[in-house]
Amino acid sequence: MSSYRPLAAVVLAAGEGTRMRSSTPKVLHPLCGRAMLLHVVDALTELPLERIVLVVGHGAERVTKTLQEQLATETPVEFVEQRVQRGTGDAVSVALTAAAFDDLDADDDILVVPGDTPLLRSRTLAALATEHRVTDSAATILCARFDDPSGYGRVLRAPDGRVDRIVEHADATDDEREVTEVNTSIYCFRRNLLAPALRRLSPENAQGEYYLTDAVEVLRDTGHRVRAMVADDSAETVGVNDRAQLAAAESELRRRINDRWMREGVTMVDPARTYVDATVELEPDVRLLPGTILEGRTVVGTGSVVGPDTRLVDAVVGADARVESSVVRESEIGDGCAVGPFAHLRPGTRLAAGAKVGDFVETKNAELGEGAKANHLAYLGDVEVGAGANVGAGTITANYDGREKHRTRLGARVRTGSNSVLVAPVEVGEGAVVAAGAVVTRDVPAHALAKGVPARIDESWVDPAQGGEPPAAGDEPPAAG
Repeated sequence: MSSYRPLAAVVLAAGEGTRMRSSTPKVLHPLCGRAMLLHVVDALTELPLERIVLVVGHGAERVTKTLQEQLATETPVEFVEQRVQRGTGDAVSVALTAAAFDDLDADDDILVVPGDTPLLRSRTLAALATEHRVTDSAATILCARFDDPSGYGRVLRAPDGRVDRIVEHADATDDEREVTEVNTSIYCFRRNLLAPALRRLSPENAQGEYYLTDAVEVLRDTGHRVRAMVADDSAETVGVNDRAQLAAAESELRRRINDRWMREGVTMVDPARTYVDATVELEPDVRLLPGTILEGRTVVGTGSVVGPDTRLVDAVVGADARVESSVVRESEIGDGCAVGPFAHLRPGTRLAAGAKVGDFVETKNAELGEGAKANHLAYLGDVEVGAGANVGAGTITANYDGREKHRTRLGARVRTGSNSVLVAPVEVGEGAVVAAGAVVTRDVPAHALAKGVPARIDESWVDPAQGGEPPAAGDEPPAAG
């Protein structure tokens, strides 16, 4: 076994992916909330790499920007552009010219990985690098066996079992196409041997490209050891080239994610109907009911129940909350809150502990204090609702005057009656009551009654709910709902 050598990685992400039939670069198509390419890089960053070089081409600026914004790793990452796509051999040659390799020992090893293999696991890459070093090979190929190897390059072995060469499907003879051991396009190379081998490649083939696979034959012909390792799970090595393969890869990733969370104490009543992005965080004793979709940077606290048929996007849910048959985006739901069924929490909503947003309530940029309730049929936009307040059925905060948005403020223990309208900007003081059907266009003092259209203010009225005398005729408290 040779002494330790540094390990780096080259990721090939320059292809257009024409079979995707999309304006989006193939490697940016999302799977479980992350771009396909990010799943590949995630697997690499779990290894002790000196650096990663990503070769970009089609949509280079967009790919680079996405990775820079979303990739979080301590491993140095550098981007190089293959301006003209002339094959995988040329792409690796471009990578080797990167400044990233200037300060590394030329005797290092390089993993070469396609950017469209999102199911690849770090443990498989680690096994490949280990095999490469234990055998002190010039090149080690990750192989797979498929019942139907159509489209893959075939691995042809010498009588003693060593790799003789790799032939691409388009260039293979009928007999060679019968071989079921295929090249996955995942390799580990000695860099000081790979660079001269690449200079000897020729584009004389069916595609008119420089094949990286031909470097294997060059190394073998010059007397260097070339090894092949068969992947334990062939499914890991499958590339994504069209929408059907994209869906199949996402299904497998989703299965892995769900399996991980269930092992960490999350209940999924029907895992096949539970969709959790790779970026989501769940605490033990969370219960996910069928039809639940958790996306983005969503976090769900211990003891909470989500679903059925609920979608959370970039949402934070506290402990012991319940979110049922609702849509929540960019919002915070406190401990012990109840949301739904059929609620819509739009961005900027924040519910303090014990608050409730019930059926057919829509909120936007709304803050509900501790124990506040909007049980049904309300629109709360650009509003602050105080602790213990009760928003009646049909209440609307009219927050837009045709030019600008304005805020409404409801104090603690305010009650609004059914079908009341609060025309912002307006403030209703602590303990005040808005009668059913009232249209409030000016501030209401604390503990006062607002009634009528437009609302009149009665500061002498005493709310019987607060211990006052029963109301006289015409001064009935609101039907709050």
